Amino acid sequence: MNTTLSTPSAAAEAQFGRQVAARLSAGTQDLPHEISERLRAARMQAVARRKVVLVPQAASFAVPNGRTAVIGGGWWTRIGSIIPLIGLVAGLIVINSLQEDSRTNELAEVDAALLTDDLPPAAYTDPGFAQFLKTEAAAQR
Repeated sequence: MNTTLSTPSAAAEAQFGRQVAARLSAGTQDLPHEISERLRAARMQAVARRKVVLVPQAASFAVPNGRTAVIGGGWWTRIGSIIPLIGLVAGLIVINSLQEDSRTNELAEVDAALLTDDLPPAAYTDPGFAQFLKTEAAAQR
C-alpha cells in the first residue's frame, strides 16, 4: 500500500502505529492456531474499517492549447488568506483615526470654553480659586 503523508504529525502517527503493531505481533508465535486466526480476522476487519484521510489536491483541467491549468493552489490561496488581514488592519486604522478626531474635537471645545470665559485661564489653576468655587457651591445650596 502506497500512502503519502502530508504532515509531520501524520508521519509520527503512522510510525507509532507500526511500533504498536510490531509490539502486538511479537508474542503471536506462541499462541494456538485458533486464537491467531481470530486475531488475523480482527486485524483484517480493523484495516477495512480504518479511517481514510483524503489530502485536498488542486483542481486541474485541460485548456485548449493542450496544457494543464491548475486551480486552487499557489497565489490565489495566499491572496485569499491575506485579504481578511488587510481588511482588519485597515479597519483598525480607521477606528484609531476616528477616535483621535473625536478626542481632538473634545479638547478644542474645552479650550474654546476656557478662552471665551470671563475668567482668565490662570484662575483655574489657582488652588485658592478651587476652594472658592467649592465654598460658593456649598453656600448656594
